[in-house]
Amino acid sequence: MSVRKLWNQTTVTEFILVGFMDHPELQIPLFIFFLLIYLITLVGNIGIITVTKIDARLHTPMYFFLRNLSIIDLGLSTTIAPKLLTTFMIEHSTISFTGCTTQFFFFVIFVTTEGCLLAVMAYDRFTAICNPLLYFVVMSKKLCFLLAIAAYTCGFASSTVHTIVIFNLNFCSSNTINHFFCDVPPMLQLSCSDTHITRIVHFVISTAIALTTFLTVLISYIAIVIAILKISSAQGRYKAFSTCASHLTTVTIFFGTIIFMYIRPGSNILLDKDKIISVFYTLVISSLNPLIYSLRNKEVKNAFSRMLDKMILLK
Repeated sequence: MSVRKLWNQTTVTEFILVGFMDHPELQIPLFIFFLLIYLITLVGNIGIITVTKIDARLHTPMYFFLRNLSIIDLGLSTTIAPKLLTTFMIEHSTISFTGCTTQFFFFVIFVTTEGCLLAVMAYDRFTAICNPLLYFVVMSKKLCFLLAIAAYTCGFASSTVHTIVIFNLNFCSSNTINHFFCDVPPMLQLSCSDTHITRIVHFVISTAIALTTFLTVLISYIAIVIAILKISSAQGRYKAFSTCASHLTTVTIFFGTIIFMYIRPGSNILLDKDKIISVFYTLVISSLNPLIYSLRNKEVKNAFSRMLDKMILLK
């Protein structure tokens, strides 16, 4: 079906984002809360990108993937947060059909790519701990680049299919989205088309990607735990585990909320609860990642200190 025909079938030209307007007493506190989260996300992730780029000591596979994760977090939060903040300032915040499609397209790209990158980072930690002597041979620059490209490609492919099947539906009655962004569950609920095939496609793709990445993480960490338990000294075990702690924290939050949200055929969970869950994987994780990886990582903290010292000396 052509894009022109697709658009001509759609009678709704714009949508109203409800956001959290159903709780008027919380508008100001929520606006301040989400604004702070977004600012922390911007500052933290730009800081991670900058320090891992300019500090030669951090030019390793682990920090290459961390830099890409920060880029994805920046993109994800910027796709969601600005429009969310407008819902607190405007009583009926609207988003055009084109804007909704664009937001949805980039949202799926960033979320899918983040999941793939977390799986790649788990493999990176597996290689570092289980095969340390050959780590830099196995995780060569070429392989790291190819793994990153594969993650982005997976995100783009998933987003393309999801966007086509979702926005090929007809939206011809209500145009009020009971959410703070254009996500799959509220869009399916809003459509006046038969969504059976769309729900199957969404479930199959989401399940395939989520389970593949989750199993990659799970298998990697099983091997990591086995390898750590074989280390004789307690200090050695602690040092090995500490290199995985930050990543494991992020993985737990991300996959926990994603699997709960999307691996649900025929979900009957209220969209109001979905909104709260969505906050975690769209905004909270993006703001926590820089803190998790910097506060728990001496190399990153030292790199920040060196960067600040250079900036002070330049003044």
